[in-house]
Amino acid sequence: MNNNRCLYYNSFQGFLNEPDALIFGNINDKYHGDARSTTREAWKDEISIMKDIISRFEDRDGRIIFEYDIPRLGKRIDVVLLYKGIVFCIEFKVGENKILEADVDQVLDYALDLNNFHRFSQGKVIVPILVATNYDNYSTLIQKSGYDDNVINPLLAGKEGVELLISKVIEKFPNEKPIDSNWIISPYAPTPTIIEAARSLYENHTVEDITRHEADQVSTDRTIAYILDVIKKSKEEKKKSICFVTGVPGAGKTLVGLDVAIRQTYQGQKEPVKDEGAVYLSGNGPLVAVLTEALARDNLIKCRERNEKKNKSDALREVGKSVQMIHQYRDNMLKKIKNPVENGILEIDPEKAVKMEDAGFAEVEHVAIFDEAQRSWTHKRLADYLKRGGTYGNKLKVPNFPVSEASFLIWSLDQREDWATIICLVGGGQEINTGEAGISEWIAALNDSFPQWEVHISPKLTDAEYAEGKVNELLEGNDHVVYSEDLHLSVSLRSYRAEKLSAFVHSLLSFNNDAASLYADIKDKYPIVLTRSMDKARSWIHEKVRGSERTGVLVTKEAARFKPLAIHILPSGDENAIHWFLEDKEDTRSSNYLEDAATEIQVQGLELDYTCLLWDADMRYESGKWQFYTFNGKTEWSKLTGDTESKQERMKYMLNAYRVLLTRARVGMVICVPAGNANKTPTGFWEDSTRLPEYYDGTYNYLKSLGIEEI
Repeated sequence: MNNNRCLYYNSFQGFLNEPDALIFGNINDKYHGDARSTTREAWKDEISIMKDIISRFEDRDGRIIFEYDIPRLGKRIDVVLLYKGIVFCIEFKVGENKILEADVDQVLDYALDLNNFHRFSQGKVIVPILVATNYDNYSTLIQKSGYDDNVINPLLAGKEGVELLISKVIEKFPNEKPIDSNWIISPYAPTPTIIEAARSLYENHTVEDITRHEADQVSTDRTIAYILDVIKKSKEEKKKSICFVTGVPGAGKTLVGLDVAIRQTYQGQKEPVKDEGAVYLSGNGPLVAVLTEALARDNLIKCRERNEKKNKSDALREVGKSVQMIHQYRDNMLKKIKNPVENGILEIDPEKAVKMEDAGFAEVEHVAIFDEAQRSWTHKRLADYLKRGGTYGNKLKVPNFPVSEASFLIWSLDQREDWATIICLVGGGQEINTGEAGISEWIAALNDSFPQWEVHISPKLTDAEYAEGKVNELLEGNDHVVYSEDLHLSVSLRSYRAEKLSAFVHSLLSFNNDAASLYADIKDKYPIVLTRSMDKARSWIHEKVRGSERTGVLVTKEAARFKPLAIHILPSGDENAIHWFLEDKEDTRSSNYLEDAATEIQVQGLELDYTCLLWDADMRYESGKWQFYTFNGKTEWSKLTGDTESKQERMKYMLNAYRVLLTRARVGMVICVPAGNANKTPTGFWEDSTRLPEYYDGTYNYLKSLGIEEI
């Protein structure tokens, strides 16, 4: 039977009646690319083993699937059996005689993915079985994992023990309801981490099957469709347009941007379509580095599977065409301008750039996607940066630079002679660095310098967390504004267990009356717990995590007294972020070791499955409000007051830092508010006056008052 979700699908009887060579031929023909000889030989062995197993069953009313696609993981399950109302996930390691932990995690991941995201598997007993064909033992204990689901703890066997394990599982669960006959084409509602989504997008050039597709769920599809329609009309009508996409934390803004970039560039083809390119740009160095590294690693794996030769630098370069740092894009345009700038007007220097027929003096892409557009730099920050020569590229010096980063980026696309579209992905209340302009700077630039651009805007952009609620006022005189609900992503995909998480975090930080009730609504699906001990926090995470789920400790960049808790800050630098996010749990550089803590700068735009937020004394609950403190690096904390605009801005950034960190976990989190140091010396002095209990007690008691469970 043919199905695009797998390489082979049949009833038990049909499978037994079909010649091995024909089954193998069907699998081989449907495989994309050229399978390695080891892969082909493994298929032959798996077919033979499964025929031997199924032939021993008296009741053959079941179905068998080879290489079932798991879009979120970008991998396939070797064999799935749908039998007696039970879903068996079987992963083969042909020729192996030992069990590796990574292989156990792999098959468990498949089972968890089906349980969490595959509609017709939900509520079913799901049994992951790892088969190392030459292994001379098998599991004897069959039990559920102890979590709130029907996933069995992974079972291990050699090829001789598989049939016995299946029989024992059926004996233990004899009364399961039949599996839906449409299981093979079940609605699939995964919520990928941004890394997994990017991998799948880059491989397949489509968002299909990797985002929510249920009718009762808000989907990224309509947002993507709206943007693609704007791009299409801009091309047809030879005009310039800009879209502002808003969304709650984790709603999929980055995924939308990556998808549009790849759809526009490839347009359903295997190779990029000439002169139709789009580029995804971000000022978030760790995000770009981690995505690029992950995509390049997968690129190399795919090449090895196809017996193609490619080195790491080539893979990174290929990925870099679609995913780039915004500073590199910006600096390349800066090299084309007349320098110094005269009369505050940007002009192209024809001796530094070649004018193309359609592109003019612009870059080659018609479409530019700016992620985290609210973090674009103010005029002052960019001018100061260029005055001293910056730190990127060729240390380009541009004295008296006249505009903000947002204005310059619009100007860069405006150089095209034909058409252009900009997509700004905007996070509300997520400005976390001094010199980040927020979205008002984009609006001001459009009003002042680019009034002919058509503006497509999410109505949510008028809310207080965007441009201080002044967007309506800023756009009042602009005649080219179109509002559309399709440009707002209201549901968090990151926290697939708790779509109300972002609302809860907002209420928690704003002291809204509904914070406790919002927590009560999500706690069963999305555990949030409270502790004063990092040891307890680590234990809780270790007890919760399964398979290859990622964990990590988070702190704000203003945190200062974490060393007494055996926590170190992850050093800056893209290489450190790559190791923290991508290495497995056996690597001490990995986030899973729960030793190096990442800050809001390093994790914005990325996520983990379980997090531990270490809440330091930099932001404290005192007398019904947040108070902000900075540490002098030696002996004391100093209280920040709002007596100047710069201090008010810094306090806003510190609050936003906790907003970012509280929304990084997909499955659950533990918040550790230390107890402080309550010890005194014999003379009555505090042993550590930088960690007094009162620095932490107010915050802990406030969080506890919301009903957050203590461990």
